[in-house]
Order: sequence, then C-alpha cells, then structure tokens
Amino acid sequence: MYLTQSLHRARQQNPDRIATICGARVRTVGESVDRIARFGGALRELGVGAGDRVAYLGLNSDRYHEYLFAVPWIGGVVNPVNTRWSAAEIAYSLIDSATEVLLVDDAFIDKAPALRDRVPHLSTVIHTGDGPLPDGALSYEDLIDGTPPVPDTRTGGDALLGLFYTGGTTGEPKGVMISHTNLVTSGLGALSTGFTATPGGRVLHAAPMFHMADIAMWTIGNLAGSTHVMIPSFTAAAALEAMAAHRVTDTLLVPTMIQMLVDFASGGTAAGIEHDTGSMRHFLYGASPISETVLERARALFPAAEFAQAYGMTELSPITTLLSPSDHDEPALRRAAGRAVPHAEVRVVDDADIEVPRGTVGEIVARGDHVMLGYWNKPEDSRRALRGGWMHTGDGGFMDERGYVFVVDRIKDMIITGGENVYSIEVENALAKHPAVAACAVIGLPDDRWGERVHAVVVPKSGVRVEIEELRAHCKDLIAGYKVPRSMDLAESLPLSGAGKILKRELRDRLSNV
Repeated sequence: MYLTQSLHRARQQNPDRIATICGARVRTVGESVDRIARFGGALRELGVGAGDRVAYLGLNSDRYHEYLFAVPWIGGVVNPVNTRWSAAEIAYSLIDSATEVLLVDDAFIDKAPALRDRVPHLSTVIHTGDGPLPDGALSYEDLIDGTPPVPDTRTGGDALLGLFYTGGTTGEPKGVMISHTNLVTSGLGALSTGFTATPGGRVLHAAPMFHMADIAMWTIGNLAGSTHVMIPSFTAAAALEAMAAHRVTDTLLVPTMIQMLVDFASGGTAAGIEHDTGSMRHFLYGASPISETVLERARALFPAAEFAQAYGMTELSPITTLLSPSDHDEPALRRAAGRAVPHAEVRVVDDADIEVPRGTVGEIVARGDHVMLGYWNKPEDSRRALRGGWMHTGDGGFMDERGYVFVVDRIKDMIITGGENVYSIEVENALAKHPAVAACAVIGLPDDRWGERVHAVVVPKSGVRVEIEELRAHCKDLIAGYKVPRSMDLAESLPLSGAGKILKRELRDRLSNV
C-alpha cells in the first residue's frame, strides 16, 4: 500500500473532477496532481531525499493537501506541526525529528525567525501564504511554477510516512511513526463500514489538518474519490456556510464543535436565519461520546445525516472502533466507543496482558496493520507500548458480550479538552518551573463546553504569595494555550497516599462535587 495510489487512480479516471476547494481557489484532480509532482521536484532540488522530514506549520488549506501528498511522492516523511503549540514545543519537535525544511503560512510566519534561532539545522523555510514574501523564505508558488514535475517514487508499505507528535506521559512530546500501510489500512477499513464518507462526495476539513483525526478523514476522502473543502479553522459560522455553499456531504468534528454548530444555528433560527444543511450525509466524531441532548439537536439540524463515533489514537492511525449510526438509536450504547473496525482486533487485558472476562475493567489493547511502527528515537517507550504485538492504549475500559467497548478511565492520566489530548505531567512540569510553586497537581474536571477542562491545584512555597493569573501567564510561555489550566486553586497541601503519591482521584471527587 502507498498513500499516493489514490492520486493515480483519480487522475486516470476523473482528471477533471474538482479535487480541492479553498476559498476562491478551485483545482481539478489533474491540476492538483501536477502541482504535487512539481512541488515534490522542488523539494528534491532543495535536498530532500528518501526518509527526510518536512514540516508544515499552518492552517487548513489546499496547499496543506498538496504537501501531504508531495512529500511522500518523493519518499519523504511528513511532520505536521501542532499550530496550538508554543514556540518551545514546536522547536523541540523540529530538533527531535532533525527537520531541515519547514512550510509556514501567513498565520504563523512571524514564528519563523524564533524557530530559526532555536533550531540551528532548520535550513529552509517555505512560505505558503498569499501575503508578502518574508525575508529569508522561499515562495511556495514560485517553487511550483519554476520546477518541472518529477515521477512518483511510489514509496509505500512499511516505509515511514509521517511523524505525528503527541504529548508524552513524561512531559516530553513523542513522535509517533506512521507507515503508508498503517494510514491506508485505517482509511480502507473505516471506509468499508459505510459510516464515514460518501463515494464521490465532498469532505469538509474544519478540524485541524495537522491532527491525525482529520488526516484520517482526508485519507478516507482520497480513497472515496471525494472533493476536499477546506476552511482555515473551525468556527460554527464558517462550517455552516461551507456546508451550504459547497454542498458538503461528510465531515469529522469533535462533540464540542458539533455543540457549537447547533448552538449557533439555533441562534440564527431564532433570528429568522435559515441554514441549508440538507446535503450532509455523514458526521464522524471522536475524542469523547456525544451527549444525548446534543445528538438529538444535531439530528434535527442535519436530518439527512448519520452520526458515527470513532475511537482510537494517533498510534492507531487513528481508528480502531466505530459506533455505527444505528448503534446511536440504542440508548444503552450511546456511551460506548463502538466495536472493532474490520482492520482491527481489540481486547481488554489485565496487568499480565491476559484478556479479562466480558464486563471486567482492564486496559484496552489493539493490533492490526494500523498499529504504529513505534516512537521516534524512543525504543524503550516503543517496546513498552507494543509489548506482545499489541498497542497498549493506556485507556481503561471493558467489553460487553456483543463486543462493544466502553472507555471508563484513562490510565495515562490524560485530559481530553475540546478534542485535544493533554497529559497532566506536561502542565505540572510547566507549573513546577515557576519559582513560587512548591507542589502541584493537574486533573481534568467536567466542563459543559469542552467536555473536560484542565484544572490545577497549586501549593505555593512557604511565605511566598503568587497570583493565579501570574501562573497562567507563566504556563503560556512554555506550553500550548489549550494545555494551560482554565481553572486553578491555591492550596496549603495536596492529598497524599501512604507512599507519598498525590491522590488525584480524591482531588477529582472533591472538586467535581463543588
């Protein structure tokens, strides 16, 4: 399997079909493939070879689509950058991956000088925006215009396709190594269920394209022969407008975004504004179950659409279970994560990796050709996560007699806020660097808008005064904004076990009931 196969099939069968819609730019399959082959040639002339990493820091666009294809076209490795990260986090990922070429759009080009200073081996910055060309950067469009197309290397199989950095349980981001086979397997398996995309339809990219979830939807769309419709980032107004203007059929969102859609639409309806939502056929959502209230409101707003929940993680490329549209009609299943997709095998095991009886809580593990190759430069973490040939998700859950998986806890002490994963240790490490902090603990608390919010309990050093806003500002310099605690308490002490371990469950129980 190789990622670019879908390009050749599309060019052979439907060269005049619209491939991408991004604002006023509309490109056919033939035009898109030609640009991809030319940009691949430009990267090769810049010294990018097989296995070399090329990063992209930018909002959703047709140029992101071209990048995701052009890099593997010449055998390179994509390295999408989380746009919500701080400069320090971005620099770490570029240094760790030894990335020498970075694409940056208008929204983030002001970060380029600082990244050059922090990443000495960053030799080339390519500007993918429409604004003025910054000093020291190369023009993306000039590179395409000035370079002849090169043949596709058709790199595939177990060759490394991409590095996708996630937060780490040690507080250090980890580069998840995903192969061509991993991503294409996941896409084919998800598409085969019939729950994810409309053949020949139109996929809206409103979730961030750097995220593995949207890259999965992009892959599914490529396999289904879809047209990709991009908006720079999610807002309810922009998403609804794009759905109506371009007759979008399919999209992937997190429940928080779906709630924002229905809230926005309700406000418009109250003011006499109608939203044309009749083209929508598939909503794929993930990160957490959807509430019954939001589901019913969404079904009313999108009467022709079906809703399916995907469960997985970056390490699983990322889909491993699906809760089908018909499953949503059974109230007892609405809190489930679904059943194994065709390309995956799923179990729930105990500490000895022995499968537990149905209904018993253990760790959710998975295997199949969608499971990552491992973590970049972290062989011990890779061995631990992939022991016995199974990906250990770190999620606690159980499986019922029909094979439905229910997630009940996160062993990795992870918070999911607005669809983004936040590891508590990352936030705790940032807080601990403030000179006034003696101890701290970070937990997730229920939140009506974000699902969970990041909450910190901080014990100041004896005799030292510190303001909560000062601590928040300190964190913003070190970690991404969505990881910064939305709420915080100052305390005299933290609850400890007999072994001196912070009892986070006690904190959660106490604060959830406040």
